[in-house]
Amino acid sequence: MPIVREPLNPKISLWHMLAHLLRWEREKNGLSQAQWGKIASAAPSSVANIEAGRRKIDERQAKIIDKHFRTGGLFQLLLWYARNGHNPDWAQSISAYEAVARAIRVYQGQVIPGPFQTEGYARALLLASSKAKDLEGTLEARMERQASILDRADPPYVWALLDESVLDDDIGGVDVMQAQLRHLLELMQRPHIFVRVVPRSAGAHVGKDGPFRIVTVDSRDIAYAGARRGGRLIELCDEVEEFRLDFDLIGQKAASEDASRVLIERRLEALG
Repeated sequence: MPIVREPLNPKISLWHMLAHLLRWEREKNGLSQAQWGKIASAAPSSVANIEAGRRKIDERQAKIIDKHFRTGGLFQLLLWYARNGHNPDWAQSISAYEAVARAIRVYQGQVIPGPFQTEGYARALLLASSKAKDLEGTLEARMERQASILDRADPPYVWALLDESVLDDDIGGVDVMQAQLRHLLELMQRPHIFVRVVPRSAGAHVGKDGPFRIVTVDSRDIAYAGARRGGRLIELCDEVEEFRLDFDLIGQKAASEDASRVLIERRLEALG
């Protein structure tokens, strides 16, 4: 017997509402996932992933569904709102994309990016977080997410731009920072990882508005804009293009890879 899961909670996010309504519409019309997939040109496994929130419909599928079920553009409208709105379930969504990404571009001006954090550094950040209720469970999930990105058989190319101030903050104490900087230098030796530091002398740049990342999946890019208590996934082409431009503009102010390595080594030496 196939496993029948409960529908997603539509109160969590617009993405969950969209998945909930897609399943409701399918079941209301007495369709199996395979039959639904034929209508939307999707495999049954894709339909299951869409209804479970692990995958999202695109504009083409939303249009087909609206036309077939005569829903007056409802699913196209919900898709538009979901893509443009705040997403409290951002971590699950961006993690799913990063786990299959071909390339990831990250700008971070406050902390070492998640995929590059040591366990000690990540623990120190979680201890300072008001949301760290299950510290060990959350830490384990972070490390697993990191491994799914960097340690898989076909790791993505990762370009990271960091403000120099990220190297200076004493997160977790001297020992933790020393281990973190050594780890960063080791990662920079991998052929698919590129780290550049934006020196203080670069002055103001567009990244000061906040951290963001751009994830390349198949033939399209998805952007994510970070925020203190959540984030926003951006899948509209025009807005994603703006983030690509911002990344390039920040990169113009960043030191070269070799010069960035020297900055990190100097900071490591200063820590004793």
